[in-house]
Amino acid sequence: MQPDVRAYQTLTVETSGRLAVVTFRRGDQLNAMNRLMQGEITEAFEALSQDASVGAIVVTGEGRGFMAGADIKEYAAQTGPEFDTFQTAGTRMYAAIENNRKPVIAAVNGFALGGGMELVLCCDIVIANQFAKLGLPEIKLGLIPGGGGTQRSVARLGRNRANLLLMTGAIVPASEFAAAGLVNEIVDVDRLMPRALELAEMIAAEPAAAIEGLKKLTAHAVSGDLADGLAMERDILGDLYRSEIGQRRVREFAERSTTKAKKAGP
Repeated sequence: MQPDVRAYQTLTVETSGRLAVVTFRRGDQLNAMNRLMQGEITEAFEALSQDASVGAIVVTGEGRGFMAGADIKEYAAQTGPEFDTFQTAGTRMYAAIENNRKPVIAAVNGFALGGGMELVLCCDIVIANQFAKLGLPEIKLGLIPGGGGTQRSVARLGRNRANLLLMTGAIVPASEFAAAGLVNEIVDVDRLMPRALELAEMIAAEPAAAIEGLKKLTAHAVSGDLADGLAMERDILGDLYRSEIGQRRVREFAERSTTKAKKAGP
């Protein structure tokens, strides 16, 4: 099946079967994000979140960069009000990824810096090639991250690791984030997209309500109250158990277990 490709000015969205691939297309700028790109990312992810035919999303960049932060030339030319508008719009963009109803897998193919790393921090699973590097170097401009980088880096890495990254502006190989739990796997360049698509396909094959429920629960576990999380878990599990798919799969498993027991004999 040929994928259905929707082309924006700064990115493409390809859908095939239950998968969607979002690719940033400003390779000559290391996929640095300008206002147009910010708006198109928001539009694309909000649309995918509501698309019942999509079960999982892979996001990556063309060329040597995943996303090298904000487009500094445009950034530097902003007035104060324009800067505030850009930051507010950024909050919506990151939420479109982090709160997406579908799991989002980042395939980090190169530099993920500043806003690019903040985008990675919003994803549910992160696969990177051996040459990928990540960092929050805003301190080098006398600034701090403004797209959730201070808060999400602490949640994902722990406070001390986040402080070292934020306060030095270090740009770090993706392999170092594997030990910290942010990056799930490091793979060869040629394996990056095949592995990301393989995982996306596995996830998209499962019941959408169960995957969406898991995403909500794990997000809540990071920042929410344990008692609330346990109650939410019970409610979601109860709905899934009563669903047609849940009933059928539980029944089929029980039948298989009974058959195996009978074959095994006393």
